[in-house]
Amino acid sequence: MTIAPTPPRPPLSPVVAGLWRLKDWKLSVQERVRWIEQALELGITSFDHADIYGDYGAEALFGEALQAAPALRQRMQLVTKCGIRLRSAQRPYRVNHYDSSAAYVRTQVEQSLRNLHTEQLDLVLIHRPDYLMDAAALAETFRTLTGEGKVAHWGVSNHTTSQFALLHAHHPLATNQVELSPLAMAALDDGTLDQAQQLGARPMIWSPLAGGRLFSGEGEQAVRVRSEMNAIAERYRISLGTLAYAWILRHPARPYPITGTGRIEGLREAVAALDVKLEAEDWYAIWTASKGHFVP
Repeated sequence: MTIAPTPPRPPLSPVVAGLWRLKDWKLSVQERVRWIEQALELGITSFDHADIYGDYGAEALFGEALQAAPALRQRMQLVTKCGIRLRSAQRPYRVNHYDSSAAYVRTQVEQSLRNLHTEQLDLVLIHRPDYLMDAAALAETFRTLTGEGKVAHWGVSNHTTSQFALLHAHHPLATNQVELSPLAMAALDDGTLDQAQQLGARPMIWSPLAGGRLFSGEGEQAVRVRSEMNAIAERYRISLGTLAYAWILRHPARPYPITGTGRIEGLREAVAALDVKLEAEDWYAIWTASKGHFVP
């Protein structure tokens, strides 16, 4: 049996701070600096961006904070994503579409470097699978930009197992950033987390709290899951949010959950999950509540 090479492993923190909504937080530059400092104090050293976040504006807001406090850059890992051409006032595309061409990836990487006021990005992900992707050509782009010192590691986001395997065959990928929460479990069954565990490519997890539906969703599934999780959280003496992160962290693929909050208390709840030893029966009780039936 041929063993696939171990992918490069960027030194990410066990919990990653997501900056998708940074623009909505409406923080001043000094407030952004303080928010970053508090995240670092909690042991969250990795920050997840994308070129399109905040209508192409979130990276620059974070970069302003780094420009105001340059020493912070040496204490963190910067992750960003590219590959989606999203319509906006500044980019009047006829339709939203994907682009993994060498020219576009280079352009966006170099723009992210300027936005974030850094000389190198620790990890860059192809944001969505481009149906017109030329895997060999994209891998060559990866090698070129890495050779120039602009990107340390590469990965993908929202890719299927076959799409991941195709690109990984041409260039080792560090991660696949996918959705997983007690209300969104497809990654458990579609092979994504199996592949991550097989290759040692620890997945990054977006929307671990199901976009807030875990706390306020009124559908039958959300109500069932919340009821079960509240009972479990009470026994463990932790918050519902901490339990959600602990449920994700319990998976042997060793996922990196990504927060989506500007609240420092929300970051504390995520980090607290690192100390929770969730029993398998409790993990499956949450699975059962989500599915609405017992395991087969």
